[in-house]
Amino acid sequence: MIDWKRVRELYDEIGEEAFEEVLSLFVEEVDEALVRLQAAQTPATRMAEFHFLKGAALNLGLQEMATCCGQAEAAANDGMPTDTDREIVLSDFPTAIALLRDGWRAQL
Repeated sequence: MIDWKRVRELYDEIGEEAFEEVLSLFVEEVDEALVRLQAAQTPATRMAEFHFLKGAALNLGLQEMATCCGQAEAAANDGMPTDTDREIVLSDFPTAIALLRDGWRAQL
């Protein structure tokens, strides 16, 4: 679920203190994006939120979430977003964040 190599690269690039700040900011921004995704009604607004979440996931090594968001983004881009895609992202992204937040020290 988590690409710990990517997490290590980021950690090595910015250091522990900055990593903790980046992680906190990431959690805050993702929480806000998930709220916007929940409210999104049009394919375009869903696509924008899926795109944002995909990028956030890639930056912090959440590869499976990035893939899921990318697939949902593509469906929304084609004008065919599904509630199933949205529900998966809304339920699984917080779990992935919790695993990252709780496990990064032990993994690094």
